[in-house]
Amino acid sequence: MKYPITIFISLFCTFLPYTQVNATTGYQNLTQQLNQVIMKDPTLQGAIAGISVRSAQNGTILYNYQGDVRLQPASNMKLLTAAAALNVLGENYTFSTELYTNATELKKSIHGNLYLKGNGDPTVLKKDFESMAMAIERLGVKKIKGNLVADDSRYDHVRYSLDMPWSDETAYYGAQISALTVSPTKDYDSGSIKIKVKPGMKIGDKVKVTVTPKSNYVKLINHAVTVAKDGKNKIKIEREHSKNTVTIEGTLSLKAKQTKEWIGVWEPTLFAATLFRQALAEHGITITGKIKTGIVPKQAKLLTKHQSMPLSDLLVPFMKLSNNVHAEMLIKEMGKVKKGEGSSEKGLSVMKSELTKLGVNPKTMVIRDGSGISHVNSIPAKQLSQLLFLVQREKWFPAYLNALPVAGIPEKMVGGSLRKRLNDPSIAGKVKAKTGTLSTVSSLSGYVTTRTGQTLIFSILLNNMLDETNGKKIEDALVTILANQ
Repeated sequence: MKYPITIFISLFCTFLPYTQVNATTGYQNLTQQLNQVIMKDPTLQGAIAGISVRSAQNGTILYNYQGDVRLQPASNMKLLTAAAALNVLGENYTFSTELYTNATELKKSIHGNLYLKGNGDPTVLKKDFESMAMAIERLGVKKIKGNLVADDSRYDHVRYSLDMPWSDETAYYGAQISALTVSPTKDYDSGSIKIKVKPGMKIGDKVKVTVTPKSNYVKLINHAVTVAKDGKNKIKIEREHSKNTVTIEGTLSLKAKQTKEWIGVWEPTLFAATLFRQALAEHGITITGKIKTGIVPKQAKLLTKHQSMPLSDLLVPFMKLSNNVHAEMLIKEMGKVKKGEGSSEKGLSVMKSELTKLGVNPKTMVIRDGSGISHVNSIPAKQLSQLLFLVQREKWFPAYLNALPVAGIPEKMVGGSLRKRLNDPSIAGKVKAKTGTLSTVSSLSGYVTTRTGQTLIFSILLNNMLDETNGKKIEDALVTILANQ
């Protein structure tokens, strides 16, 4: 039987990798070096790569490999969220946490409720509640004959982003979203607790467990024991679904180092209120009623408030440590500010409008959240490099650039998620970029200063990896080539 030659051509082409490599004149050597990595690395066999490299000076595309193909960006999505938030809210924007009462008189014993209102600050710490409690103490109040009412009504009560995997529910990076929330440490992992586990004094002892911040909101069940020096170090920390019961199981050897875990709490609004009630008690102030949720009445009086750091500073832990909850709270805040509704739907609509204003085309993208935790998000690398080029003209760009992780710089709030990567002395400090990781996905997009002092913009999206950790090695190899130009 005879077949048209077009069929043979078609069959032959299906066995070739889909390549779309373009290079600007004068950058052929760069193209060859980058191609060498992409075409020959065995871990990319069966995977998909989208790569876009531009001049930071004029936006000219210097290298393009499938840059128009939509791929999962993972946490590179935060590049879009941060840009939109700076455009909508401004770098000096702050979030307040307020305390009200509906009592008619302020005296030693007041008759009425206290209302703790959150307005989307993801950086509240227990010490901030202590400062608010001190302010009440200074007013001479010792007893509140009423309830403590937690008001998180600035945002809707949808606690998770659209496609957040159920398996991430108890993880700190999948913690619930609330306008009233609290963080355990200055890493600002909102809506979570930090658990430390150390071996006991002798074999057979229960392991020692400490929780930050301390509270009775989370119930600990400790089944883990201390074993001999040569025993296994295997600790499992799990929170029960829809409850605040955390079980610790396994073994820790006598000389083992402490192990740490961050766990998202169930209902962060009530957790925040519980910690505030504790702070009041520590300052000798009692509340006779219960902790409830509700809305501050219009006639209530403002007693005190805590103001967050400005957005320019808040972006540092958000971007450098890749905080998912911050991303989703910023999305809801944009929705509230621009459309009067603190929801993901309204916030994402605002973000798409802002991206259009910035010169990026959201019609080429699938945007489902602000953090990148969704496996449905889909963005071309060329659009990410376009964004990184265009934001350089914005007045808030210094704050944006400052928030990006800096490769090879060990200080946590400088190097962030790149502090242990690209740390060769010839490259360290020359790469400022956002990392991204999901199962089968790795990404890196940002700016690199070359050996000749030129700044290049790059976006590398790697999908369908058998092991996403291998993607980091590929990204580092590609960026090292750029840095050495």
